[in-house]
Amino acid sequence: MEPNFVHSNLLKSTSQIKILLVESIHPVAKEQLEEAGFDVTLLSHSPSEEELLQIISQYQVLGIRSKTNLTNSFFQKSPHLLALGAFCIGTNQIDLEAANSKGIPAFNAPYSNTRSVAELVIAEIIALSRQLGDRNSGAHRGEWIKMAVGSREVRGKVLGIVGYGHIGSQLSVLAEALGLKVIFYDLVKKLPLGNAQATASLEELLALADFVSLHVPETPQTKEMIGAGELGKMKRGSYLINASRGTVVDIEALAGALKEQHLMGAAIDVFPEEPASNKEKFSSPLQNLSNVILTPHIGGSTEEAQYNIGVEVAQSLIQFIKNGSTTGAVNFPNVDLPIHRRCRRIINVHKNEPGVLGEINGIVSKEGANILGQFLATDANIGYLVTDLEKGEAERVAKEIALLKRSIHTRIVV
Repeated sequence: MEPNFVHSNLLKSTSQIKILLVESIHPVAKEQLEEAGFDVTLLSHSPSEEELLQIISQYQVLGIRSKTNLTNSFFQKSPHLLALGAFCIGTNQIDLEAANSKGIPAFNAPYSNTRSVAELVIAEIIALSRQLGDRNSGAHRGEWIKMAVGSREVRGKVLGIVGYGHIGSQLSVLAEALGLKVIFYDLVKKLPLGNAQATASLEELLALADFVSLHVPETPQTKEMIGAGELGKMKRGSYLINASRGTVVDIEALAGALKEQHLMGAAIDVFPEEPASNKEKFSSPLQNLSNVILTPHIGGSTEEAQYNIGVEVAQSLIQFIKNGSTTGAVNFPNVDLPIHRRCRRIINVHKNEPGVLGEINGIVSKEGANILGQFLATDANIGYLVTDLEKGEAERVAKEIALLKRSIHTRIVV
């Protein structure tokens, strides 16, 4: 029995690689993958784990968005998968460690919706400052709320950005163009763009900013990082914007700060609990509060962003399946490989323990194969080894490598 060997016949015709895309991933992803020769199925909904397990055995690659949760149990029952595509920025819905242990790299799109999120935040800064949400709703109800009280320009105000990564830094540039003064706080030292200035602490930023915009990942450290204490340290009359992760803000505490008018408004795009589909009802303590903009997790939901995400992740999957390159994988050693020509490429994922490389090269030597090139990268748990052999020898060598006790996945790229 050869449980970790993907037979090379599977890859002699790329049409034999079957890919499942769920959650209405942009059609361009399906187009790109089919152009590369793969058989692609596109589903519009987010399947439950039970539903997914019933069908995943037919596929070698899975593409998801943010609503499909892939647990340790899922990976234990799906060790045959070659790769995952997360057609979004975040990967919190994936047990990355479990995928890693099964030799399954996960690729995401960390850059493709940066502009879309930054533009939404800029729109929300202006909308909050001019109370556009309430004025608009009033006009729809037949109310004529024409007054300047509480309506201000954003020029000259201070924007505090928490998390100065791809989105935070892009927001910084756009905000300065509007005349905002930008300060930021990040745990990692970052190069300021334009005239932006770093603060020494989160507390300093909260005390100085007229608008606080959150752009941090979901981690144990960021869970409810903005609670009652932090909200109390914000300037009276300031505004909070969260387009990062729903767990970052204590929603009940935020509702309290708004009711007490310590904050003059908020714009929230992400929530601790969100409906699984557009058919489910949404409920939040922030509903019906003055000058509060609530949006259904649409920061990256523009046609341009979804198109770019589809292209970016599809290309990463194509490069991995056809060439073995793992550049951009979030849970895997990153290797940018040259195009393989005049050779048979063996890809092996193994436990990162002493002596594995020696065992593999011993097999190559025993079989009389000739190594044209070899690439190895490791992380704390696994090693990713790519070996290019002269044609005609790879099948036998790969089968023996797959039988090693410490091998996890072995396949041949033809």
